[in-house]
Amino acid sequence: MRTLFDSTKINNIELNNRFIRSATWENKADQKGHLTDELLKVYQELAKGQVGLIITGYAFVIKDEQPNPGMMGIYDDSFIKDYKKLTDAVHQHGSKIVLQIAYGGTQTNYRPENRVIWGPSTVPEMATGVVAHEMTKDDINTLVKAFGDAASRAKSAGFDGVEFHGAHGYLLSQFLNPYHNQRTDEYGGDIENRARVIFETYNEIRRRVGEDYAVMIKINCRDFVEQELTFEESLYVCKELSKRGIDAIEVSGGIAAAKELGAQRKKINSTEKEAYFEEYAAEIAEQVDTKVILVGGIRSLDVMDRLLSETKIDYFSMARPFLSEPDLVKHFQEKSKTKARCVSCGSCYTPEGNYCVTFSK
Repeated sequence: MRTLFDSTKINNIELNNRFIRSATWENKADQKGHLTDELLKVYQELAKGQVGLIITGYAFVIKDEQPNPGMMGIYDDSFIKDYKKLTDAVHQHGSKIVLQIAYGGTQTNYRPENRVIWGPSTVPEMATGVVAHEMTKDDINTLVKAFGDAASRAKSAGFDGVEFHGAHGYLLSQFLNPYHNQRTDEYGGDIENRARVIFETYNEIRRRVGEDYAVMIKINCRDFVEQELTFEESLYVCKELSKRGIDAIEVSGGIAAAKELGAQRKKINSTEKEAYFEEYAAEIAEQVDTKVILVGGIRSLDVMDRLLSETKIDYFSMARPFLSEPDLVKHFQEKSKTKARCVSCGSCYTPEGNYCVTFSK
């Protein structure tokens, strides 16, 4: 029988438990995306709290494309030395760490007037209204190479793997969405074409880091808007990535325009409201030969135990609960707690940095 404290592996990453800290923007890097003492402390506390695998906040892969202030960067080799300090600190406490790499795109209000922001097509983003600069094939090739370069740097910096961000309305997610992707070339149209850049990105990352290095993706099960990536289409992408050898798929959902059906839902105050993407993740786990990670409103040991026994989902990923309690896994193991104290208020993202405002000291 599987348990939450099994020792498992994702490729060559040996994990002490099935708890994963899902990526969240901390707003604590410096202006150029470099590590600060404040950001380093966030990850040290998570590692001390016995989180099995930490996925960092998203790191932007192209220098001139920074969708949020205070987010991490990985766009040149200057980050390697910085992040070696980070990975050493995490490994010292027995946790493992994966760098999430991303291109944000038009789902942003951070200096859009000062940047050329790529998108699949020249359409206003559903929530922000920011209009994309339609990517040429040369732009797409540049983007794919940038992801490969970022993954190579992550490996050199001591990260145990990388996760590329294909969810939540960021650029790769927009290629999958038929509203944002109105292209008529080989990157638009049916899902096979809309997913092409995802497959090319994975292939380039794998080529750069090798077969024995963990490569993961975060992907929407659905976008939950009128013109959306459907679940059937998402399942196709996951199955194709599994055939190509991806090591883990983190299943999330929603984009900013989905509002209450987005990724960060509020008032998760009962077990019935938890794990709101579970049915989609369970179906994906049934149909792929790849480790599946569920994220979204997970708060209770009972819910995770049930899903571990009833489905083929392998891991459980949380973000907001760890902003409130970086030592939550330690409490779970000691059985001093059976549920996170996070009340899903959604107020943890502040101009001063992202932290739990409800239980802050």
